[in-house]
Order: sequence, then structure tokens, then C-alpha cells
Amino acid sequence: MKYSLTRQMALLISAIVIGTLLVCGVINSLLLEPYYMATKKSMLVNGYTELKDHFKKRDIYDDEATVEVEKLSSKSNIAVLIMKAEDGKENVLISTSADPERLVVQFRALLFQESARQDVIQELQKKSYRIDQVRDARLDSDYMILWGMMGDGNLIMLRTPLAGIKESVQVSNTFLLYVGMLAIFVSIIIVNIAARKVTKPVRKLTQIAERMANLDFNCKYESRHKNELDMLGEHMNLMARELEKNMSELKSANNELMLDNEHRLNVERMRTEFISNVSHELKTPIALIRGYAEGLQECVIDDEESRKLYCDVIMNEASKMNHMVQKLLTLNEIEQGNQGVVMERFDLAEMMNSVLNVSALLIEQEGIHLFFEQNSPVYVWADEFKVEEAFSNYINNAIHHVSGEKNIEVKITLKGEKVRVSVFNTGSNIPIEDVERIWEKFYKVDKARTREYGGSGIGLSIVKAIMDSFNQECGVINYSDGVEFWFELDGKERI
Repeated sequence: MKYSLTRQMALLISAIVIGTLLVCGVINSLLLEPYYMATKKSMLVNGYTELKDHFKKRDIYDDEATVEVEKLSSKSNIAVLIMKAEDGKENVLISTSADPERLVVQFRALLFQESARQDVIQELQKKSYRIDQVRDARLDSDYMILWGMMGDGNLIMLRTPLAGIKESVQVSNTFLLYVGMLAIFVSIIIVNIAARKVTKPVRKLTQIAERMANLDFNCKYESRHKNELDMLGEHMNLMARELEKNMSELKSANNELMLDNEHRLNVERMRTEFISNVSHELKTPIALIRGYAEGLQECVIDDEESRKLYCDVIMNEASKMNHMVQKLLTLNEIEQGNQGVVMERFDLAEMMNSVLNVSALLIEQEGIHLFFEQNSPVYVWADEFKVEEAFSNYINNAIHHVSGEKNIEVKITLKGEKVRVSVFNTGSNIPIEDVERIWEKFYKVDKARTREYGGSGIGLSIVKAIMDSFNQECGVINYSDGVEFWFELDGKERI
């Protein structure tokens, strides 16, 4: 991403590191030399104070005094010269230099050069010492010198060399540059790693939000720490559950609203058709039952086996009538909307496997070869119980009409935002003139065969009514070796 949080964090921290190094370089260039000079001056003043305090307690300059001076010289890299002035001459009492005469000459030059100046005199009267920066032309070196008087009236000079401060600043800045470049390189690597780790939960939350935008509410954020991002993730989990619940309720309400107007127009027509069809379908079994019952009543047969046959016919026809009535009641309730449609998101593949498992024994007994391979979940929006009823009708229809190679193939096909369920069975085609009418109640293409297995001609009507209640499509396709029935459901619908 062009404006990713990881990149912005890396750039921000890298800019802070680079800016810090630049500020350090500027401060080093501007303030290192004054700081260095102030440090040298402080060393001389501290050394002078230590010696002055030490010699206040002593009246002589012996070996012990010399050792004390050498300690100061060694510790702070300061050359020390203490003289006693008598009769205009200077007698060296203590010196840490290998060439004390050179120090004496330098001291004398300072003494005679500065003593005539009024400001120098006032400074010496006030502090007993003065600090100057001088250059030794012979050695081509710069020195900082403290010179003045001890508490006992003796003269003292402390001298410390000044390194090439400008060269030191340049070396320091160069070293700082190299270290800074290395620090920037290492920082960029560390910052990128750290930023990716820090922004990983953010990327996860982004993916969850994207899936929720596509109405996939099965995503869940797994929090490990109890920081602000984990709290946000837990709230997103709660929001996903609430959205799925509200989505289900909204789809159910929308579906009922869309069906309401159409339902009112069709109620009267369905009532009329229902009475007419029921009367027609019940006429034959009622006549059979009545005929065989009258035969039993009038004792037209005498043997036990014939009476049992009559009773079996009556019970079989009664069972068919009961099955048809149950189917009619189910169909009537669906068409009139008495059975509410509860739209929910469920795994279609799992439901279909469950139905096929129930029919497995009958399929095996009939020598049918069933093909269905769908192990991964396929989620749809529909009323799960009604979809199960529709699919069961397709399977039963295929079992009763399969012939030839006796193959039944069940498939789930994704078609954009739709999911198509299809059931194919080998056997005879449906005549073209009957294709549109097979969804009508009580319509039978092969009446003899339908009668043979006890079919009522209502199963496909129930499928059609269920799909209409979902506002979805269903249909049939003839192939050279068989027939395929299908219906579609919402896989990913936006409201």
C-alpha cells in the first residue's frame, strides 16, 4: 500500500533518527570548541586551588611537596612551575618540566608583557591569578597558561597544551557521520521489523473488516494481549455477531415484504385450484376403497386370502391418500405464507450430505450409483428446513425415475453471487410439451409409473412454491442420457 502504516512508521522513525544525528553534528561543530576551552580552564583553576590550599599548610618546599605537584601534573597533563622572586631574580622552587628554563622565560614574558595593563593588575589583585592563551612559536603549539601568585607570595605558572580543537571537531563529526550512517541503516531494518509486528493486528483487523463488508461474518479476531487493538478486535467480533443477527432478521423481513403483495393476489386462485385438484385426485382412491369395502361387507369372497387382499388394497389406498393430504397441506401452507420464511446463513453442503445419508439405504437397494463430492463448506442465505424439503423432493424424484446406467449425480455450482444445486439422473427425457407443466400440482408425465410408486404429483410443486417464497429460480434440463433438476440460492447478497 502506498500509504501503509508500516511505511509511515518506518519513515517517521528514520526521519527522527536522521534529524537527531544532524542536530548532534551541528551542536558538536558549534559547541565542542567552547566546551573544550572551558574544560581546560576549569582544570587549571582546580589545579591552582589544590596547590594553593596544600601549601597554606606547609612552610617549606620539600620532596613531599614535589610529589604532590607531580601528581597534579600527571593526572591533568599540566606543567607546573613555582618560583621565588628575590632581588629581581627568580629562583625555581618546583618544576615538572624537563626544560624549566623555558618555562621561566615564558613566565617572564607574560609577567612583563601584562603587568603594565591596568585590567590585568586589577584581575591579579582580585583573584591572584590570570589565564591566557599563548602560542609557542618554537614548538608550533598552543597552550593555556594560568599564572599568578601563591598564598605565600611565591609565583606560580600552570601550563596545559591545547590540542588542535578544529581538527578534533572535524574528526568527531566524521566519526559521528559514519556511526550515524550505520545507525540509520540498522534503524531502518529494526524499524521495519518492529513496524510490521506492531501493525500486524491492524492488517488483521483490516482483513476482518473487508470480509464483513462482503457479508462474511464468520471471521473472528483472536486477541493475545489486552491492549487497545485487542479491545478493538473484540468489539469487531461483537459487531460481526450483531450484524449477522440483524442481517438474518432484515432478510426475513424483506423477503416477507416482497411476497406479501403477490401472495394476496394468488390466494383466491390457489384456493380454487386446490379444491379442484384435491377432488380429482381423491376420486380414484375413494372409489377403490369404497368398492373393496362393499365387497367385504357383502361377503362376495369367502376365503381368507382374498379378504386379506381386499384389506391390503384398502390400507394401501388410504396410506396414499394420507401421504397426498400431508403433501397438500405442506404445499398449501407454503403457498399461502402460513409457514414463515426464516432467512439464515448455513452450510448447504453439510445439509445435502445429511439428506443423502438418510436415502443411502434405498439408493443401495435400488443398485443406484450416487456421485457427490463437496467436502468444503458452501454458505447460502435461505430457510434451511425448506431447502432440505426441496432437495429431498429432487432426490426422491431422481430415485424413482432413474434408469439405464442408474447414475445420480448431485452438484453444487457457484454462479457469481448465486449457488446452484442440481440433481441429475440417467433415464428418459421429459417431453418438451410437459416441461413447463411439471411444476403444476397433480401434473404427472408418466401417470402409470407415478401411480406405481405412490407418487402424488405434488413434490415438484412444493419445490416451486419454496423457491418462489425465496424469490429464487428452479428448473429442469433434458440431456441425451437423462434429466437434471436445479434450483438456486443466494450465496452473497447485498441488501
